[in-house]
Amino acid sequence: MKPTPLLALLLAAVASAAPEPKFRLQEIDKLEIGYGVAIADVDGDGKPDIIVADKTTVQWYHNPDWKKHVIAENLTKDDNVCVAARDIDGDGKAEIAIGAGWNPSDTVKSGAVFFLIAPADRTQKWEAVKLHHEPTTHRMQWVEVAKGRWDLVVQPLHGIGNKAGVGAGAKLIAYEKPANPKDEWKLHVVNDVSHMTHNLQPVRWAEGSGQQVLSGSKEGLWFNAPKDGGWTATQLTNVAVGEVRDGKLPNGQTFLATVEPMHGTASAIYVRDGSGVWQRSQVLDGFKDGHAIACADFLGTGSDQYMVGWRGTDPGVRLLTPLDDAGKTWRTSVISRGLFAFRK
Repeated sequence: MKPTPLLALLLAAVASAAPEPKFRLQEIDKLEIGYGVAIADVDGDGKPDIIVADKTTVQWYHNPDWKKHVIAENLTKDDNVCVAARDIDGDGKAEIAIGAGWNPSDTVKSGAVFFLIAPADRTQKWEAVKLHHEPTTHRMQWVEVAKGRWDLVVQPLHGIGNKAGVGAGAKLIAYEKPANPKDEWKLHVVNDVSHMTHNLQPVRWAEGSGQQVLSGSKEGLWFNAPKDGGWTATQLTNVAVGEVRDGKLPNGQTFLATVEPMHGTASAIYVRDGSGVWQRSQVLDGFKDGHAIACADFLGTGSDQYMVGWRGTDPGVRLLTPLDDAGKTWRTSVISRGLFAFRK
């Protein structure tokens, strides 16, 4: 439907208030297979550094000279696949965990999870402590489940012995770090009923000091919340989702941005209606192998935009910007073409 003259003027006004993005490519290294990336202050100098899980190495790049420091190598015979980095003890320096043993076709024996113990000189090799793992370990995040307590939450792609997304659910697990990381870590099952999972997102939606976790799956979006020493899982939607991130619209409402389904061809947003039901609006489609979402106020407008990247048809990254208060209309801006350049 063609917009009315008044609506067209309003959309043009909003669009002018949200400038087109301007990004500059800066190459800092050549990777073998850059599976996972995280941003955190590794050395405590107050500047965010870049941490990368490459095929067989783990390294961090010092900000701002981007000097490379390899801190782990050859953790397993198969590739590294993900990294989580955050200061969880308040000393200003990030703790780092790694997911490895990447073989998505092996839902029985693949996967590995490591916590890396930093030496006094954080540019040298770190000690790798091997933890429990589920097959097809794929993504991980540090999550503040209670004030001052950060658990490592790890998401596999599939459940044990799962075939073609059928069988046991994938166990999303929170690892409770002991005072001595070489001691046994207590495990908490966050969600074990979803299939063909891909990523997770920590959020703060409920009252209290802790975070909750959004996760996507073949069954849709899940809201996972700590409760009485365990976790509860609430299904929010029923459309298959691979990637999910949350952001804020210009009117202050929360929106969820997705790639659908896992390694999918469409991106949608979800906004709650007056009765609290999440309503879906498709924003972008026609791509292939959608693989990453990031939400932030990239343009400094006071509300969030989101980036989506894919690796198939016309690979690259696009920025989606809301052009109205409620996120009914979105502008698509090209960030890169021919390159698939980010994963979170």
